[in-house]
Amino acid sequence: MKKLLLINTGGTIAMSEDQTSGKVSPSSENPIITQSSFFNQFADITVEDLMNIPSPHMNEEMMLNLSNYIQSVCEQYEGIVVTHGTDTVEETAYFLELTLKIEIPVVLTGAMRSSNEIGSDGLANLRSSIFVARDDKSRGKGVLVVMNEEIHTATYVTKTHTTNVATFQTPTFGPIGLISKNQVIYFQESLHREYYPLNSISKKVALIKTYASMGPELFQAVLDNNFDGLVIEGLGAGNIPPETLQPIQELLDRKIPIVMVSRAFNGVTEDVYDYVGGGKQLKQMGIIYAQGLSGVKARLKLSAILNAEQKVDIAAAFHL
Repeated sequence: MKKLLLINTGGTIAMSEDQTSGKVSPSSENPIITQSSFFNQFADITVEDLMNIPSPHMNEEMMLNLSNYIQSVCEQYEGIVVTHGTDTVEETAYFLELTLKIEIPVVLTGAMRSSNEIGSDGLANLRSSIFVARDDKSRGKGVLVVMNEEIHTATYVTKTHTTNVATFQTPTFGPIGLISKNQVIYFQESLHREYYPLNSISKKVALIKTYASMGPELFQAVLDNNFDGLVIEGLGAGNIPPETLQPIQELLDRKIPIVMVSRAFNGVTEDVYDYVGGGKQLKQMGIIYAQGLSGVKARLKLSAILNAEQKVDIAAAFHL
């Protein structure tokens, strides 16, 4: 029987619904801990209640503590499952992908419905995650997110619906596998993995989403507040309104790295348009074009690079 570690961090999967008011909040006793013994028939499971917070409370310092903890205990287990709130699970999963250097499966999961709601999905997602974490085929695949019987890579998965249990999807590329009954089936492979060792989080990276008629004010705020990096969710394939160009040029003059992604749900950025604020001009200015990452993922990656122990070629890293 495989030896697994179950790490609880909180989120809806660890909350209960008040039957009178309908409000969902953390319970005094984590229901996942009380129900996890049900899964001992599938694996030898050790439970660690590391934290119990709503996922909007998660920050990069907590993510780093979680990463360091996993790295410190991973040799004792054959797989690790982390329960997490769904609002930021894609960010924590990707942070772990960038900062962990281990081969055993690390699987994150959560729930869209609390433990006592009708149709609660938490135990089903946890069951699927245990199957994935104990499966030999999951080794070396990086950090995975398992929800609704689908297996997604941490790099590209995103939450696409506020309440639907089928909310987690991988735009453009799709999931890499699925769970059918007790069987784990993979039909895609991750092409590459990255690793950036971190000791602390001291550099600040901003994320700005562009829109029609946008002016320079938000970019000026990045200048005024001494951010160390910036990610822009650009229009279309990676274009911006011309009124934003002046503070962006000032940021580049200060050697502040700027990474461009698209605010579009699918596709990748390209420097194809040759006009004021178009991709051709922006790339010539020195803006780095990322491939396939969402804004929040690109922000985490730039943060990991800037906070890494060793200097990293940022442009080369975003072309991986």
